[in-house]
Amino acid sequence: MKKYMLIALITPAFVGACTSTQKVTVSQPGDRNLSCAEIKSEFASLDVIMEDAKSDKGVNAANAAAILLFWPAAARNYVDASKAEDLVDRRREYLMGIYNEKNCDG
Repeated sequence: MKKYMLIALITPAFVGACTSTQKVTVSQPGDRNLSCAEIKSEFASLDVIMEDAKSDKGVNAANAAAILLFWPAAARNYVDASKAEDLVDRRREYLMGIYNEKNCDG
């Protein structure tokens, strides 16, 4: 019985030790129909996702718990955050192409 109680107490720590950085799709349906203001708004949203990804790669409670309890989770957090950063960069570049095609700054 004590064994099951211990497992019930430790399991949430393992699950909670993983961060979940939002992933974006580089190209989304309707991107070419976005107005200049909507593209700027998308850039702002991407900035928030990028900051979240950078936070998930750094020292935080989830990563500290992951290192102490289950170190592969910390490595996974770092890799997932890196992938999210790459997707944000690629989406930003894609949207910037549309932004420039529409001559939004002109």
